[in-house]
Amino acid sequence: MILLSKETDINAASIRLTQCRNEEIHGNIMSSLKKTDPEIYGVILKEKERQQNRLELIASENFTSRAVMEAQGSILTNKYAEGYPGRRYYGGCLHVDVIEEVARRRACELFHAEHANVQPHSGSQANMSVYFTAMKPGDTYLGMDLSHGGHLSMGHPKSFSGIIYQVVPYNVRRDTHLIDYDQVRDLARAHRPRMIIAGASAYPRVIDYATFGEIAREVGAVLMADVAHVAGLIVADLHPSPVPHADFVTSTTHKTLRGPRGGIVLCRRKHAAKLDSCIFPGMQGGPLMHVIAAKAVAFAEAQTPAFREYQSEVLRNAKVLAEALIEHGFTLVSGGTDNHLVLIDLTGMGVNGAEAQEILEQAGITVNKNTIPFDPLPPTKSSGIRLGTPAVTTRRMGPDEMRLIASFMAKVLTNPSDEQMIARIRRQVTELCDRFPLYANNGDGQV
Repeated sequence: MILLSKETDINAASIRLTQCRNEEIHGNIMSSLKKTDPEIYGVILKEKERQQNRLELIASENFTSRAVMEAQGSILTNKYAEGYPGRRYYGGCLHVDVIEEVARRRACELFHAEHANVQPHSGSQANMSVYFTAMKPGDTYLGMDLSHGGHLSMGHPKSFSGIIYQVVPYNVRRDTHLIDYDQVRDLARAHRPRMIIAGASAYPRVIDYATFGEIAREVGAVLMADVAHVAGLIVADLHPSPVPHADFVTSTTHKTLRGPRGGIVLCRRKHAAKLDSCIFPGMQGGPLMHVIAAKAVAFAEAQTPAFREYQSEVLRNAKVLAEALIEHGFTLVSGGTDNHLVLIDLTGMGVNGAEAQEILEQAGITVNKNTIPFDPLPPTKSSGIRLGTPAVTTRRMGPDEMRLIASFMAKVLTNPSDEQMIARIRRQVTELCDRFPLYANNGDGQV
C-alpha cells in the first residue's frame, strides 16, 4: 500500500510506475554495492538472514515498511540542508524544505502538538535538545532511576545528562514496582528541580502524565515526557498522551512508531524558537534529509486505521506473552504489562540476564539483559531480561505464537546446559519464522 499525503493528486497508474522505478533503482543500488564492496554486501545479506530467522523480542526494535526504507535509502542522502525550511545556509533546498515541512506537519497532527522538530538524529539527542532548552549547566532535574527503568539520558554518570546536570532519581515502589508518585512529589518539593522527566526505557505499566504535570506545576518545574517506547500506542489512543500536560515531549521514531531510527521533539509554541535554535546550531549541524523523509513516511503510515489495529495487536500480544510466561513459572516485574514491554525477573532461576540473553540467542530468540528494580547485580550482568512484542507483531504473529514463544523460553532457560534441546528449539524457531517471512512479496509495501 502506497501512503500519500492528503494534498497528493496522483493517479493509480503513476503510483504503479513509481513503484516499479523505485524497485529498479534500489535493485541497481544493491547490484552496485555487490560489485563495489562485496564484503559489506555479504554482511548485509547475513544480517537480512538473521532478521528473517530469529525471533526479535527486543522491545526497542521493529521492522520498517519498504516505503520507509526506500525513502531513507533515497537520493536525499546527497543533500546538505543546515538550518530550517525557508532559512537554510545552503542553496538547492527547494524540495527538502517541502519534505521537512510535511514531516513537521504530520508529527503535529499525529500527537496533537503545537510544534515539532524532526531533526534530532536519535532519542538521546532529542532529550539533549530539551535539556539545553530548559536548563543551564548545573541545574537540577528529576528522572527515573536507571535501575528502576530509566534511560541512559536520564542521569547516567557517563552521559551528558549526568555530567552537565544534577540528577535526583525517583524510584518505583518495592511492593508493586509502580512509580512512587508520592516520592516524586516529595523529591520535587525538597529539591525544587528546574525540570521533571516522565518517561522510561523499561517500565511495563502506564505512566500517569497528569500527576507528573500537577507536581511540575506545583514546584514551578518544566515537564518533559520521553515517550520513545510508547509513541505508537499514544498515537493509536491506547496509552495516555503527555502532550496536554508536558512542556516538551521527546521520542524516537522507531520502536512502536515503526519508522526509521531517529528522534523528534514536540513542544508548546512558546518554546519553539528556543528549542529549534538549541538543536541547530546549538547541538548538531546538517539534518539527515533522507531520514527526515523516512520519518514523514512513517508518520503517514501511523495515521491509518491499519496502524491503529497493529498497535492493538501489539498490546494483545504483550498481555498474552506475559500471561503465558507466568504460567510457565516466570516472575514478571510489576506482575504483568500495560504496554508492549515485559520485564522478567530471573532471580532464583540460576541464570542472570547476560547469561539468559546469550542462551536465548543460541536458540534463535533475541532479547536484551536488563536491570530490575532493586537489582543486586551490576548492569553488565543484571537480574532481568526485557522483552517486547512490536517486531513479532509486525511479522503478523498472534496470541498462539506468543504462547509458543513463552514455551520456547521456558524450556531453554530451565535447561540452559542442554545443547541438544537448545538446538531443537532453534530448529523450531526457524520453522516458526519461515511461516511469517519478512518483506514477503505481498504487494502492499509492508512487512
